[in-house]
Amino acid sequence: MALIINKTIYSELLTAFQPKVIKTQAEYDEAHRILVELIMLPSLSPEQIELRELIIVLLKEFDHKQPTPEPASPQEVLVYLMEEHHLKQADLVGKIGSKGVVSEIVNGKRSISKSQAKVLAEIFHVSSSVFI
Repeated sequence: MALIINKTIYSELLTAFQPKVIKTQAEYDEAHRILVELIMLPSLSPEQIELRELIIVLLKEFDHKQPTPEPASPQEVLVYLMEEHHLKQADLVGKIGSKGVVSEIVNGKRSISKSQAKVLAEIFHVSSSVFI
C-alpha cells in the first residue's frame, strides 16, 4: 500500500535534513542520529516514514562502500579478550601452559592448540573456534 505524501510537509523535512550521498563518517553519524530520532518517535507520519526509508538507503550505501576489515587472528582475539576481562598473562599460566608458553601465544610466536582453545573458550565464554 503506497503512502499518501503531503509534498509540502515532505519538502520541509527534506529541507531540514538535506539528504545527500554520505561520504564521511561525520555525515554518517549525523544521518544515523536523525534516524534514531525518527525511530524513537511514538508514531510516524507518512512523510517521516519516507524520510526514514531514504536515510536507511543512504546509510546502507555508505556501509556497503566501506572496506571489509581483515578478520582478527586468534592471538589478537586473545589479547583483546584479556584486556576486556582485565587479565594478565600470569592469569593464564597453568591453564593453557607454562609462563613461557603463555608468553609465546600472547606475542604471536606460538599457535593456540585445540585443547588450549577449549580452555580459553571456557574462560572467556566464547566459541573455541575464535582461537583456532
